Amino acid sequence: MATYNGLVQPVGQKRLTNVAVVRLKKSGLRFEIACYKNKVLSWRSKVEKDIDEVLQSHTVYSNVSKGVLAKSKDLIKAFGTDDQTKICLEILEKGELQVAGKERESVLSSQFRDIATIVMEKTINPETNRPYTITMIERLMHEIHFAVDPNTSSKKQALDLIKELQKHFPIKRAPMRLRLIPPQSSFPSLLDKISSWEGTIILSRDESGNEPSIVCEIEPSLFRECDALVRNMKGRLEILAVSAHTEGDAQVESSDDTEDYPSTSTRDAEPLNTDSIARLSDKMGKHQISNTGKSEEQGVKQKLCTSCNVSFGDAKQFREHSKTDWHKHNMARKTRNLPPLTQEECLTEMQFENSNNDLKDYNF
Repeated sequence: MATYNGLVQPVGQKRLTNVAVVRLKKSGLRFEIACYKNKVLSWRSKVEKDIDEVLQSHTVYSNVSKGVLAKSKDLIKAFGTDDQTKICLEILEKGELQVAGKERESVLSSQFRDIATIVMEKTINPETNRPYTITMIERLMHEIHFAVDPNTSSKKQALDLIKELQKHFPIKRAPMRLRLIPPQSSFPSLLDKISSWEGTIILSRDESGNEPSIVCEIEPSLFRECDALVRNMKGRLEILAVSAHTEGDAQVESSDDTEDYPSTSTRDAEPLNTDSIARLSDKMGKHQISNTGKSEEQGVKQKLCTSCNVSFGDAKQFREHSKTDWHKHNMARKTRNLPPLTQEECLTEMQFENSNNDLKDYNF
């Protein structure tokens, strides 16, 4: 213990240790600022707006844990000013957040998984036209010794990773599925143009009526050129799928009791591919709908969900159904006086909505 002016102070005390430290090296010097935990990322993502909620003090240190302040001459040399608040903002924006070993490992592991998921969604096996499993993608990443960069977005790293994987393994970007609706006079020229693009597959074309259309799959790198071409022709372009995979024949079993509970949807949903259903099975809480036409037990009271127009053999199935996104999606449609969707149609609509949300920052 040491005594100063009658006050007893602990000699080995370390101040400013329970903080988040952001460090920046500039002009050969090290500068640090003390921030509140979990606030740095909120500030960088524009969630937190108040700088006082982020910084513990508007002070620049050379070593936060020891409480050593940065010298004014060093600040002027590195930043051209000794304005502490202005320098703190620059360090907060460009500096590296110091985290513990286990915390860093957890963050990197989570980002590694996110990158693998993005790669899985945007690529296919060219031999089968089906996506790889996420376990296979992670194994390929380990084989090429991929290292996560915590300062770069997961999407950018995923797109760079796809290019690197293509050098070593049979993998390619999943094509985009589009519907092109040009003016009738421009239909032949548009058809010739897209036919000349390498890797483009024309799935169908409809020249009848006032609005001829072409449904095709193109390489994502050609999207901007295709969009500009259709716009110049004063036509329209609709994105049917950002990442198109080969469709499977797996369908969800539906109720045969159509006389008592007719479906309000008159159109047939296109079958989703097996992999798409598997990826969304957890989210949708997929379950087997009871087939009332094949029920062996007579006199079983059926429970009807009026929002989805389906019946269930017991209360447990009905309760499980009420927790699914399918039921919640139809409940939202019911409030807007819209007809219910089948489970297949709901999956398709949710995939399309997710694709639209993803498209705004999609890097072609």
